[in-house]
This record gives sequence, C-alpha cells and structure tokens, in this order.
Amino acid sequence: MFEGIYTALITPFRDGEVDYPTLAKLIERQVDAGVDGVVPCGSTGESATLSHDEHERVIAFTVEKANKRLKVIAGTGSNSTRETIRLTKAAADHGADGALLIAPYYNKPTQDGLYAHFAAVAEGVALPQIVYNIPGRTAVNIAPETFGKLAKLENVVGAKESSGSIDQISHVIELCGPDFTVLSGDDSFTVPVLAIGGRGVISVISNVLPKPFRELVRAGLAGDFATARQLHYELLPVLRALFLETNPIGIKAALALTGLGSEELRLPLTRITDPTRAALKKALEAAGAL
Repeated sequence: MFEGIYTALITPFRDGEVDYPTLAKLIERQVDAGVDGVVPCGSTGESATLSHDEHERVIAFTVEKANKRLKVIAGTGSNSTRETIRLTKAAADHGADGALLIAPYYNKPTQDGLYAHFAAVAEGVALPQIVYNIPGRTAVNIAPETFGKLAKLENVVGAKESSGSIDQISHVIELCGPDFTVLSGDDSFTVPVLAIGGRGVISVISNVLPKPFRELVRAGLAGDFATARQLHYELLPVLRALFLETNPIGIKAALALTGLGSEELRLPLTRITDPTRAALKKALEAAGAL
C-alpha cells in the first residue's frame, strides 16, 4: 500500500505562525521530484509544538495541495490514546491516505500497553495506519513480537522503524510477513533496510535533495544495489551533517541555505550553531545542492 519514498515535511514558520505559502512551495517541489508521498506533522514537522488547530489545518492544507498527486500519510500520534484517535479521525475526515502513529512517549507503556494503544486506534478509525518505532525519542521500544500482533489488525498496515537495529528490523519483517510494509525511519539505514525486505523510507533528506534520494530508493527496490550503494555514499556527508544537531534543526537550515524557507523553529528547539551550519553548507555544496 505504501511503498517508495515519503518525505517527512518540515512545518515552515514565519514570525511564529505556520508559513502556508512556503509549505505550498515545498509540497509542489516534492510533486515535481516524483516522490511517492509526504508526511506532514511528524517529528520533522515539529508536531509536538503545533496546536491542535494548527495540526489539523496543516494536514488539511497538505491534502488539498497534494491533490491526489502524492499520497499523504498524516502524523497523528500522541502519548494520549484518546487524542491519537481524535487526530487520526480528523486526518481521515480531511482525506489523508494514511496515518503515522508514534509510540506513546513519556508514559513508557509496557508491550501490552503499546498493543492496546494501537489496537484502540485501529478499531476506532478506518484509515490505514503505520506504527512508528523511535525509542530514542519515546523512551520505549516496540518489540518485534508486538509488531507481529499488530500486523494482524485490519487497519495496521506497516511500520516506520527507527530502532537503529538491523537485527530488530529483520525480526519485524520476518514476523509480520510480506503484506506488512516496513519503511526505514532513518535515511542512512535505507539501503540496508531495502536489502532485507523493507519497502521504502520516510525521509528527512528528501526535503532538500528529493531527486537523488528518490533514485536511491527506486534502485534498491529494483534490486540494483550497486547504484543504491553509490548514491548512499554520495549523499552520506549531507546525511551526517543534517543530524549533527536534533532534527529538524539541520534540515530547516539546509532548506534556508538553498532558498527554500527560513530557519525558524519553535522552542525548545533553537537555530543551528555556526560550526554545524558551516559543515552542512560544505556538504550541500559538494552534493551540488548549492
């Protein structure tokens, strides 16, 4: 259902408010680049500091501007199950193609709690759902066995895996079977995840370099790992520079350097430091992005 490259969109701000004209330009750029879809209101989109009204409007705006030319997987996760259901229903009402649900953060639920949380959303909203495992941000890891149970639920169709463990991702793919889509949640893991049976990536770097990363993903899906590996190493300096500071600090700076928005973030995130900006600029120049 969801295969290929999906760009985890930033949420551009100007003077403290969502910058919708710039968001429209960023969406159009993704259409022109030929990516498979976009993901508004994820961690790259600073969903944690969006109000509920902003969150819904960004999703609705993205669906409208994509206009069926791209799939839209809306970030609707929360550490409250009730809030997650409400946001996911809103995304469905606005016409999103799917929802991305992060593991509840701060609460630190058990594996039984994680399953019950995602099962409640799956039962409550008839929208394809991708479960997002990123223990570095949530303080809880979704075990492969839990994914194996979730894969049996009608509306849970895939996983975004950012555990940082190829062994764990392999186990998820093994337990969930061929009809369950596993997407890399880390750009630098894309090639190995594709090699073990993953079906694509939800990408940060494709905000700024969508075409070469699209080619990397398509090569990997076609089994052309010589090309995928070559593109991986060509893009690796940019990938390293983008994540020297907390995402989305780096990608917002990269877009600003290329004239595609401002660096404005919402606290507690702060703008990129000068040494990191210099390293990022050097990497982007070498990649031909500047």
